[in-house]
Amino acid sequence: MGLLKRAGRAANGVLRSFGYQVIPSAARRADGAAPAVLPGAAEAYLRGDNPRLLELERAYAAFDSRVTTPLLWRRHHVTAYDLRYFRGDNAYVWQVRDGAAEANYALTAYYVKSIDTLGLLTRLEEDELFGAHLFDALGGKVSRDLLDSIVEIHFLERHLGLSSQPGQHVLDIGAGYGRLAHRMTRALPQLGGYLCVDAVPASTFLCEYYLRFRGVEDKARAVPLHEIDQVLAARRIDLAVNIHSFPECTVEAIAWWLDLLRRHRVPRLMIVPNPAEHGGEKLVTNTGEPMEGLLASRGYRLAMRAPKYADPAVQRHGVQPTWHYLFQAE
Repeated sequence: MGLLKRAGRAANGVLRSFGYQVIPSAARRADGAAPAVLPGAAEAYLRGDNPRLLELERAYAAFDSRVTTPLLWRRHHVTAYDLRYFRGDNAYVWQVRDGAAEANYALTAYYVKSIDTLGLLTRLEEDELFGAHLFDALGGKVSRDLLDSIVEIHFLERHLGLSSQPGQHVLDIGAGYGRLAHRMTRALPQLGGYLCVDAVPASTFLCEYYLRFRGVEDKARAVPLHEIDQVLAARRIDLAVNIHSFPECTVEAIAWWLDLLRRHRVPRLMIVPNPAEHGGEKLVTNTGEPMEGLLASRGYRLAMRAPKYADPAVQRHGVQPTWHYLFQAE
């Protein structure tokens, strides 16, 4: 590890106790070029002064502060640039800023091919829209958006068999711009429905737009935070997922979300922590607070824990290695 990276991690050890962290700068694209032109009327819509975004900001500001008080995602954490190129290398999905390069992506892509029993690498396409970083592998283009989504879907397939259970309903907590919602609804068309919710108004704004843009609104929907309790009261949820979100929340916010799940009797919960200093082997927040006690006190017991990559070499050198956790309600 280089001197600058070690210094950054040491600084983060202190800054995270105050809810901040150092985020290294990175090229806007892997080849250093400017991002691709935005599609359609995206640039006119994806603006900080969009009335829909302002409406969400007002509603979230008036909502329960236990869940809206940020640990990391403070105001302006999503920049004006990020609103337009939300699939770029930013707080939503780190792609190259952690040092990941073409070799890491190629290794990860070949690993994904080896586990891809659902054939998702051939069924799910990738493009560079909204600033995504693409890498050459397997005779085509791959991204972290694509590779992470396939790995996460296969974890759920191995342990829950979602492809053989039509009509399952999923709740994505901290859904960001809707990455996994887009991929899962395309990969598993037999899903009954997919709800996305986030305590960051800019994320809900982007998710609404992205699901509409990708044409998956027949199955996937972004639900504003202040409407989620009412929406869940009217439908069954079979599985909740939380991908790299709980670690970036306060303990009070995590407790709020878990209380929501128990209130609506959600039976299963998948959590993917940030790698941070523990490589994802410990289920902790960015400030080091453990999550197991919060889960246990709400009746969620650990059903499965596995490394993101089963191959130890890929777990060391693949893109953003961490661990996957699956909890079952008692």
